[in-house]
Amino acid sequence: MQIRAILFDKDGTLVDFNRTWGPAVQSVLKDLARGSEARYRKLAAASGLVDGVYFLPGSPVVDQPTTVFAAPWAITLGRPADPTFFAEIDRQLRQATMAHLTAIGDPKAVLAKLAGQGYRLGLITNDAEATARAHARVLGLDHVLDFVAGYDSGFGAKPEPGPVIAFAAAVGVSTNEIVVVGDSALDVATARNAGARAVAVLSGPQSSAFLAGPEPDAVVASIMELPAWLETARIIPG
Repeated sequence: MQIRAILFDKDGTLVDFNRTWGPAVQSVLKDLARGSEARYRKLAAASGLVDGVYFLPGSPVVDQPTTVFAAPWAITLGRPADPTFFAEIDRQLRQATMAHLTAIGDPKAVLAKLAGQGYRLGLITNDAEATARAHARVLGLDHVLDFVAGYDSGFGAKPEPGPVIAFAAAVGVSTNEIVVVGDSALDVATARNAGARAVAVLSGPQSSAFLAGPEPDAVVASIMELPAWLETARIIPG
């Protein structure tokens, strides 16, 4: 079966996770702590954030939606873990990540090349959809993306198959004509759950975790190697 569409994960695949989210999360947590060092340390510990620079293995911030990783923040702050709180956190993180947004390689060039070859392209993330669209716009990707979905888009969050199925419907292909490209075992599981193929990239903060999950169809260093892999695999749109 040919590959006609490519669905990209965002953070760790197109966006440098630690350089973008490390300082962004640190900034938001300091704001939430309101000058209390003890409260900040508790929030950082719940996030697996070390020195405001990188995230420990297993950090929920790395691959879980806001409704999961920010729930302990609400408890620490004595706030309800409700949609109002999560929306507030999404807004703060959107603003903070925009200030530190760092790409991996040259995603604009890679995605433009793939779009020019006829592939339909999409973006899937457990981040908020509004943040994903904002990041895509700054990175110059919005004009080549046919589909963008976040945890709050109504299709479910990874590893649920809903976002992949919705992408397939949006671009008029079967899920087995899609390859999901991502940096974590969660991305590979999402692909498998939807009947899609999976390519793993080693550019994320916890790429070695691939070994603990379902096996991808291929592993490449970064998205910069994806066009060459597609050509070698003789997987062409059409």
